Amino acid sequence: MKLKLAVLFGGKSTEHEISIISAIQAIGYMNRDKYDIIPVYMTKENDFYIGEDIDKIEEYTHIPELLKKSTKVVWIKDGNKVNLVRYPMKKFGNNVVNSVDIAFPIVHGTNVEDGVLTGYLQTLGLPVVGCDVLSSAVGMNKYVMKTVLKDNDISVLDCKCYTWTDYEDAEGLMNKIEGAFKYPVIVKPINLGSSIGISKAGNREELTEALELAFEFSRKILVEPAIVKLKEINCSVLGDYEEAEASECEEPINSDEILSFEDKYIGGSGAKGAKSGGAKTGGSKGMASLKRKIPADITDEQRSEVRKMAVDAFKCLGCSGVSRIDFMLDEETGKIYLNEINTIPGSLSFYLWEPLGKKYSQLLDDMINIAIKQDRENHKLVFSFETNVLEGVKLGGGSKGSKV
Repeated sequence: MKLKLAVLFGGKSTEHEISIISAIQAIGYMNRDKYDIIPVYMTKENDFYIGEDIDKIEEYTHIPELLKKSTKVVWIKDGNKVNLVRYPMKKFGNNVVNSVDIAFPIVHGTNVEDGVLTGYLQTLGLPVVGCDVLSSAVGMNKYVMKTVLKDNDISVLDCKCYTWTDYEDAEGLMNKIEGAFKYPVIVKPINLGSSIGISKAGNREELTEALELAFEFSRKILVEPAIVKLKEINCSVLGDYEEAEASECEEPINSDEILSFEDKYIGGSGAKGAKSGGAKTGGSKGMASLKRKIPADITDEQRSEVRKMAVDAFKCLGCSGVSRIDFMLDEETGKIYLNEINTIPGSLSFYLWEPLGKKYSQLLDDMINIAIKQDRENHKLVFSFETNVLEGVKLGGGSKGSKV
């Protein structure tokens, strides 16, 4: 019997469109002999839609028209089942459009990748592919992530975190930054991906612009020293807290000093494109289209160090499924630093596994199997127990009883 697999994408995020690309690309590689795939599109208002055309990339050039011919649904738990129910409901007839066995979020960015969506799905009792709430949240918050990794002896750059309140005195904030670091520095929102809001500042004038940009996207920002002679290295990890393995390493080739949103998703050409219903789609190919060297142009010793550090960080943060971990190599010192983790990476980093012989379809199967395994483990745990603590309780307020 096929598993009813709901693939969720979109959502209220600055990376909404990238999520659409990643998800529809993945759907095309999923084994339809094993899974009854239910594509679920989340609008930027976080409404859920399903329909025959939801997994067709070309339909997203006219989203209002797509929604008109699709069905808006809500998630309703009914005993041991989770149903997708038509909304608004019809007065007569069956409003259950489909049921779901397991959820596979392929979402990027704040409000979705940060554990919010996973937490919602888990309250319904659904097994969820990928990281749990805590690892998703920690992975999204760059400052908390660095703090945890540093405490576990994983190499990260020193950084400082600042807030909107600090920015009320912009001159004072810049004085603090200049007292903490020498130029150049990197300024980034604390919780965004896809290089959105990130810039490099080599002087006070550029720092002014960098702070203004970063604070447009987040109430908190991160400032850290920039590596002058930088080589970026990325590595993916598959597994869970018990067992995990590292992919091949890649070296992104960017057109500027910082790998931009355009570098990642618009420019370039390259690996296998997305599919929809078995047919290749046109347009952007997600992270697979980025210009890169695979394997990365690094020594065997550096490759081993990156791959080990990637697995160590993945386990340290309690991740699950597939993540991509980005590193910085200081070519002047030879020092390698972990930059950030992407708990749901663009294109699910399938292109980093193919050189090791793991096809995209197998990668997706592995991710789903890990989620099923964890769901079985969760069913062995006790989350509630019978108690008579409420018996005879009277709450305070007025003359109706005493305070507890």
